[in-house]
Amino acid sequence: MNSTIIPLLTACLFFTACSHAKKETPATTDPAPQITHDGQRIAFPDTAMAAFFQTEPAGDSALSGELHAPARVAATVLISAEGAQNVVLFDNPDLESSYTQLMQHLINIRHIQDINIKQRKIELERAQDLFNHGAATGKDLLDAQAALSMEQTNLANERAAIIEHEAKLKAGGFNPEALRSSNPGIAYIICDIPETQINNVKEGNACRIALPAYPEMPVSGKIEDIADVIDATTRMVKLRIRISNPGNQVKAGMFATVSFPVAMDLKSNNTISINRAALITAQGRNYVFVKTAPATFERKEVTTGLQIGDRINIYNGLARNEDVVINGVMQLKGLSFGY
Repeated sequence: MNSTIIPLLTACLFFTACSHAKKETPATTDPAPQITHDGQRIAFPDTAMAAFFQTEPAGDSALSGELHAPARVAATVLISAEGAQNVVLFDNPDLESSYTQLMQHLINIRHIQDINIKQRKIELERAQDLFNHGAATGKDLLDAQAALSMEQTNLANERAAIIEHEAKLKAGGFNPEALRSSNPGIAYIICDIPETQINNVKEGNACRIALPAYPEMPVSGKIEDIADVIDATTRMVKLRIRISNPGNQVKAGMFATVSFPVAMDLKSNNTISINRAALITAQGRNYVFVKTAPATFERKEVTTGLQIGDRINIYNGLARNEDVVINGVMQLKGLSFGY
């Protein structure tokens, strides 16, 4: 009996020892990247892992392409049924009111200048002559002077009102003088672009207009004017584009998209460009990741400018030829910010 028990105990101890040895074998895991400097620097343990993140050097070549801006048909010019001043229809009731009042004040000014003031000057000269010959009293002379002074005050008030309405029209992107001299059969397109793009558009630049109402009708035009006022809230500036509208197909209030070519020499502007895929936004700020060593990446905050096509120009934060990550950016963002 003892000869049977001893071999069984020996076998049990052997299998138990093997089982414990198997459990104590440590599991192998991939080493994690080291994240330091509050997430700004990410270092991978080897270059094989870092090779996933593709980079390209920050460039300084010229940007070229097209800018697209939402727009609307802000006004159309029609012939007047009375054969007098042409009719201008606006999409904005406030501008419509300002233009109507402007035209009325101009009529008032002509009436005051050509009729009222001339008449009051004649009356004053007559009162002065009668007073000199003793045929009129001092009160008659003062009344004639007061009447002329009142008309001159009325003239000044009318001119002040014109300045007010002209300012409103200019803020809306219109030149009041151009409106008054416009021929029937034209329309005005107004679009807004950021103030950072003003240097990239010029008066006289050609552009294309797409109208959703007439998708098959190509429309071309030129930038007629760049507004003098920048919106304090949106930081946008208005462009006015004049197009031909002989059949009055284009109506005030229609939506449109304006496209015009833009080219920017980044060398002359002392800026550089990157692929838009390199840019990330976090907490209201713009960042890129730069490869600073074979397996190390650093997060850098940048100041962006104009985007044309898939390129964005950078004003601050990068140097030329720095290797900017363009593939795997979101993975680095997650590591950097702990997402």
